[in-house]
Amino acid sequence: MFLDDFHTVRDGRIGISADQASHFAKRVAGDYNPIHNPDARRFCVPGDLLFSLVLMRFGLSQHMNFRFLSMVGADVPLDFLEHDDGFLRVTDEAGKVYLEVDRRGELTRDESVVEAFARRYVAFSGKNFPHYLKPLMEAEGVMFNPQRPLVIYDSMGFSLTRLDAVAPGLELSGSALEVAGKRGDALLEFDMTCAGETIGHGSKKLVVSGLRDYDASAMDAIVDEFYRLKHAYESSTA
Repeated sequence: MFLDDFHTVRDGRIGISADQASHFAKRVAGDYNPIHNPDARRFCVPGDLLFSLVLMRFGLSQHMNFRFLSMVGADVPLDFLEHDDGFLRVTDEAGKVYLEVDRRGELTRDESVVEAFARRYVAFSGKNFPHYLKPLMEAEGVMFNPQRPLVIYDSMGFSLTRLDAVAPGLELSGSALEVAGKRGDALLEFDMTCAGETIGHGSKKLVVSGLRDYDASAMDAIVDEFYRLKHAYESSTA
């Protein structure tokens, strides 16, 4: 199964170790955000792993909205449940909500379709930095703290016109960064395609904290470190 290496089920609950989360971020998403490193002081499980687990467990609906309400630490036992109000929620044993999902429209549980969609979206989503955020920050003259780059997943949603694409395409259709003091809200919009036909649209919102004036040399160093980490990881797993 697609996600078997990236979570463990114990007593009906899902647990994600720091190593599992880190490998998902790097291997599946191409995401080298240091917050997903096992030794990170503020380590958190990638939101895209929670997103993928929801899809694989509940299926792919025509219209879905995901709200990431809190960061998940390592080895937290999680419940993935549908509640009486129709929302899907990811919670811990104390009832704390980490992710909330509303959905409507038609539903498919075809594993080939669901996995293809999850993989394609996660590969797109993992390009947050440097591919999408760097140009936005540069254009606005701001950047995050080089010592503590903090980019948080806020929400994402999409609407599809069909649910049978086993080889979907996904591409950025628009982007914007709204700056308010030391905080920035980044919006990434995307189109989904199948065999040249547009089959859906979606968007993703990120929160960038600790903004300061843009420093080209500091940003170049961050980008260089990103590609160094990427090369080192790919070499270690080759």
